[in-house]
Amino acid sequence: METKVLSCGIRHSTLPPSYIRPVSDRPCLKKVVNCANVPIIDLGCPDRTQIIHQIGEACRLYGFFQVINHGVPKKVVEQMLEVAGDFFRLPVEEKLKLYSDDPSKTMRLSTSFNVKKETIHNWRDYLRLHCYPLEKYALEWPSNPSSFRKIVSRYCTEVRQLGFRLQEAIAESLGLEKDCIKDVLGEHGQHMAINFYPPCPQPELTYGLPAHTDPNSLTILLQDLQVDGLQVLKDGNWLAVRPQPDAFVINLGDQLQAVSNGRYRSVWHRAIVNSDKARLSVASFLCPCDSAKISAPKLLIEDESPVYRDFTYAEYYKKFWSRDLDQEHCLELFKN
Repeated sequence: METKVLSCGIRHSTLPPSYIRPVSDRPCLKKVVNCANVPIIDLGCPDRTQIIHQIGEACRLYGFFQVINHGVPKKVVEQMLEVAGDFFRLPVEEKLKLYSDDPSKTMRLSTSFNVKKETIHNWRDYLRLHCYPLEKYALEWPSNPSSFRKIVSRYCTEVRQLGFRLQEAIAESLGLEKDCIKDVLGEHGQHMAINFYPPCPQPELTYGLPAHTDPNSLTILLQDLQVDGLQVLKDGNWLAVRPQPDAFVINLGDQLQAVSNGRYRSVWHRAIVNSDKARLSVASFLCPCDSAKISAPKLLIEDESPVYRDFTYAEYYKKFWSRDLDQEHCLELFKN
């Protein structure tokens, strides 16, 4: 099982064949440019009208943005990164007790994206956690490191509240009441992926994660400040998103593209790997409840036709996981 090769940290001089992408599907790293104009939004700004305008512009033009002065305590963020690193430094035998290739499990260590059906793997290990409600899921999380559950629970709580504040601002930027999107999407679930990308001998031949959009409503990404890896697609070009101190990257997911009737875009993004250094990231996902009927509010379709048919999040999520990660946008299958 090749997850053992990645997890135990063995350094290879060449990439194992099952990770090598076809020539037409490689990162072309020389063509990637720095994203110099990445929107950075100061949530501490006293002018809420300005914040809402900036978020609306970022959602319309980019599909992602970074936030600073976001209200999540710095100590909480630092502890989250520290305990994530401690987990992936555990002996491989300890980590593999948590391994599963079943995507339906609410807590699992796995590798790549969907090892059961893919023919080419991705250079990534990850710990996937369901996070809400905490009292239901936290007890099944790893007990090693001993501080893991306490630290991750605090982080999840803080990030969830940030996500709801951002969702309200996104609703207002569309001219909606601040609770409108929340009312459409219902009580949100919450997942987390703690990603570990080991050093890769030939990063130009593979991905940590290939190009994809996120199937949820909103993603809050904590990046490793020491190692770049996130790239986003804009105007047909791949742009490298440099980590910013004390910032989160906010990605719009497919459900917000649908609810906005296509005015805002779920951004295509990917993760590349590094030949010398491991990279860590923590992605938190806010997700509609399974029974939520995803549809654009009436105010957004008064003067235009609905782009997408109504669907439930459970229906969408099942379709998303039945496909390869880098196939066409899953929302295309739900167009009117």
